[in-house]
Amino acid sequence: MDGSGKSTQAEYLIRHLDEIGKSYVMRAHPAEDNYFGRNSREHLLKKGKIAHIFASIFYLLDVVRSIVLYHGKSVDYVVFVRYLMGTAYLPESIYMTGYRVFHWLVPKSPYMFFIDTSPAEAHQRIESNRQEKEMFESLEKLEKVHKKVSRIASRSEWIIIDGDQPEEQIFEEVKQSLAL
Repeated sequence: MDGSGKSTQAEYLIRHLDEIGKSYVMRAHPAEDNYFGRNSREHLLKKGKIAHIFASIFYLLDVVRSIVLYHGKSVDYVVFVRYLMGTAYLPESIYMTGYRVFHWLVPKSPYMFFIDTSPAEAHQRIESNRQEKEMFESLEKLEKVHKKVSRIASRSEWIIIDGDQPEEQIFEEVKQSLAL
């Protein structure tokens, strides 16, 4: 979810992997290094249904591009930020179907983390750290998305970590789960 600390935790993880001499690829979506990611981000900064549709389409293409380019790389770790959980941003009527389809189609890891941050905490972080707000970053939208990501994360493949605690403690839980 926006404001949960996903990118912060990914940065902690890749710094730690550097420290212990492990190789990695890190991808955060939408990515700024390609056409699809930049267009997804551009549409996320707009409002309305059409912008939502275009943001979703470009996001999907950005993720697919990353899978094609980085799946099977000979590295110790592939770190994806906002991968399958991106389906929670789809409309209420189709997000779970979207999740099930993508879960079936894409490569997965036994280490998929959901940083369960309360909408109020996520909103406070966004307000204090961001110049521009994306279409899903109001408290009301965060509450709606949180319900969806919580439902997805209730599936057995997710490792749930309390995202309202200090970021260093969150990372300690990530390291413990990964046995690093």
